Amino acid sequence: METGLSLQTALTLYPRQQSRPSFSQIVTSNSNRPEDVNYSGSSGQEAEPEPMGCIEFIATAASILLFIVTFPISLCLSFKVVQEYERAVIFRLGRLRKGGARGPGIFFILPCIDTYCKVDLRTVSFDVPPQEVLSKDSVTVCVDAVIYYRVREPLAAVVNVNNYSHSTRLLAATTLRNVLGTRNLAEILSEREAISHTMQTALDEATDPWGVKVERVEMKDVRLPLQLQRAMAAEAEAAREARAKVIAAEGEMKASRALKEASDVIAESPAALQ
Repeated sequence: METGLSLQTALTLYPRQQSRPSFSQIVTSNSNRPEDVNYSGSSGQEAEPEPMGCIEFIATAASILLFIVTFPISLCLSFKVVQEYERAVIFRLGRLRKGGARGPGIFFILPCIDTYCKVDLRTVSFDVPPQEVLSKDSVTVCVDAVIYYRVREPLAAVVNVNNYSHSTRLLAATTLRNVLGTRNLAEILSEREAISHTMQTALDEATDPWGVKVERVEMKDVRLPLQLQRAMAAEAEAAREARAKVIAAEGEMKASRALKEASDVIAESPAALQ
């Protein structure tokens, strides 16, 4: 009886230690931290900004004080204008400001602590440099194309990629070589529209995280090696000559058939000669 009472007293004084969290619970709790949230370009998925620190507060207050002291000269440095086809992405002390891209029209920045980047939303076209591609049937062709694209998400175009224009150009050249490498020469020459659509779909999917929309891809020219051009010209000339001989033979056959029918008519009625 005393042993049971002492055991109950010990359990009361020293409660059972809580179980240690599992590895999956630790990963789940750590994945919800603000620094682990990736920016996707849409304002709905943007991470909550951290509270302003002491240094940031002092810098902001000093910038506001500088704006007041130098007023109205500071108006020229604080008010900026973006055109209808532009948007401005603003950073304050290295952090993206809330509210998304500004524009079109006038917007306000604080001197010394705010920086901004203008993004052009108009459609841009560029020529892909001629690419030497080895086709599926081992024929080397030189192909160039023209790409039409525009910025769809200004925030993603600034935050997610260093230079969206240069990156899109490099990706277009690589995609052109990859797509043409899966086609033979006859398909490259006859299915340009299908190849352009395939390239447009692949580029649009790859540039979507950058906020870039690829609107159109056009193949401008397909140049063949000189020897292959001569061989194809000789083949086409031989095909034309063969076709001409067939047409001439068919004409002679029809003429001989008509002469035979005429001779049969004359043989049956000699009076027809009179």
